[in-house]
Amino acid sequence: MTAQGQARKTTYTAAASAAEARALADEMVSVMSELIAVIEQETELVRAGKLREGMAFGPRKTELSRHYVTTVGRLKASQAFMKQTAPELLASLHRHHDTFRAMLQVNLTVLATAHAVSEKIVRGVNAEVQRRNIPSTYTAGGHRAAPGSRHLTPLAVSRTL
Repeated sequence: MTAQGQARKTTYTAAASAAEARALADEMVSVMSELIAVIEQETELVRAGKLREGMAFGPRKTELSRHYVTTVGRLKASQAFMKQTAPELLASLHRHHDTFRAMLQVNLTVLATAHAVSEKIVRGVNAEVQRRNIPSTYTAGGHRAAPGSRHLTPLAVSRTL
């Protein structure tokens, strides 16, 4: 297997003191709060139909998501230590993460809805273009003839507006 085909394994250092555990928990809460703020703004813009403005949050969301994944990795490495030394801190993180997950689900639902609506619009436009391009012919029995594949033309869409 090539180096590109292999998944990168990253080892995370576990918290070794109560202060490190607290700092890690604070970092996790901070990154989730920032990500929730970005997701809420994106969700509101997409709901309002302002897709272009909503797409502008993509790079920031990607950056915060990478930070989130790294912090989660460090938390997983520190989980055993935190269970012993700061179980209430771990419980608090779990509650905050549940809220985060609910907000993320709302965002994903809104984005999926916007995607479905835009896909339906494009398919409708394509059907109308195809209907206009197909010649109207009839069989010997007076029934409408099905168009051949040579009369169907693909629809090209430019993603840059």
